[in-house]
Amino acid sequence: MKITTFDPIIVTPDADSVIKLFEALGFEKKHAPSNRIGDIEVTSVRMKHPDGYHVDVVSTQTAGERDRMLMRMNVDDFEEAYGTLTAHGYRNVRGDQTIDVKSAKAATMEGPSGSRIAIVKHIKDHD
Repeated sequence: MKITTFDPIIVTPDADSVIKLFEALGFEKKHAPSNRIGDIEVTSVRMKHPDGYHVDVVSTQTAGERDRMLMRMNVDDFEEAYGTLTAHGYRNVRGDQTIDVKSAKAATMEGPSGSRIAIVKHIKDHD
């Protein structure tokens, strides 16, 4: 398995404020795909710093919720990454469900200590 990126994700009910903070730190928006996950519309804003750093800011529609941090790990082999994390005590926060959209397959895995890693496998051949 190859890890292609590894960077932070901030899940927040106030995405605009977080995006403005990172713009003030020199980050620029690169793209912002929106997908329906269950009953919720989720927008993920990918930001990049000129020195090569990335951060994703994910909007949530849950009012009053506090920001949450997790790590994003893009991989070339989703099943291998999933198996490796599971073997180290991580569990899928959605049971056995994955998030499957036209451009990616993903799962958020939570470790025994509560740390979270979002595994993402991009699908290159899609509409």
